[in-house]
Amino acid sequence: MRPKKRLSAKEYIKGILNGNRVILSRAITVIESNLNSDKKLAREIIHAVLPKTGNSIRIGITGVPGVGKSTFIEVFGKHLISKGHKVAILSIDPSSQRSKGSILGDKTRMETLANSEDAYIRPSASGDTLGGVANKTGESMLLCEASGYDVILIETVGVGQSETAVHGLTDFFLLLMLSGAGDELQGIKKGIMEMADMIVINKADGDNIRKSEQAKIQYQNALHIFPQSESGWTPVVSTASSTENKGISFIWEKISAYK
Repeated sequence: MRPKKRLSAKEYIKGILNGNRVILSRAITVIESNLNSDKKLAREIIHAVLPKTGNSIRIGITGVPGVGKSTFIEVFGKHLISKGHKVAILSIDPSSQRSKGSILGDKTRMETLANSEDAYIRPSASGDTLGGVANKTGESMLLCEASGYDVILIETVGVGQSETAVHGLTDFFLLLMLSGAGDELQGIKKGIMEMADMIVINKADGDNIRKSEQAKIQYQNALHIFPQSESGWTPVVSTASSTENKGISFIWEKISAYK
């Protein structure tokens, strides 16, 4: 197999601005590289596309294990595309440097979205530190914005220390939860609850509808103990079913109102 031709900064910039997904992927690989030659090239690319950035809404999405995050992101992403948006999905996974691409499974689960011309899915940046991963994700977002993606979903893998980094990168932070898992807060750290702009009880379908409504009331009550945010925004609690496509448009309405 012949090695890929090394592109010039000009070729990268032109490809990104023209919405070429292959070149966008290669440019993100350059950004993630630790080679000095790539670092110089990355700076050149970012500097050139910077005027075309800052035009998206950046949404952080996290959730407890088993919450159905990939299915939710696929359904939510398809809804956004139906509204005329271009959607990029980036992931932050602090463990990816050890597990080598744990997100690739998510990419196959988001098959319909992955095949859409208006969607771009990127497995996690790897790095030695969470800060390094977050920095690279921030730069990847700039390239996606320059490439015409106006909604960027930043997905965290698992629930842990990555939420704080994601919160710092995004405009809106969405927390996916399950109903009836015993402990009301399901091990979610208080700090993550405080960061949420919206809490969605997912899998609110079938026999789970009543329990989901009860969980919604529990979370609404729990949120009253937190101080109001500086912006004055009161976090919204809602229910959704990704499999039945219920509650998805309401979530986007609330995010749009936040803008």
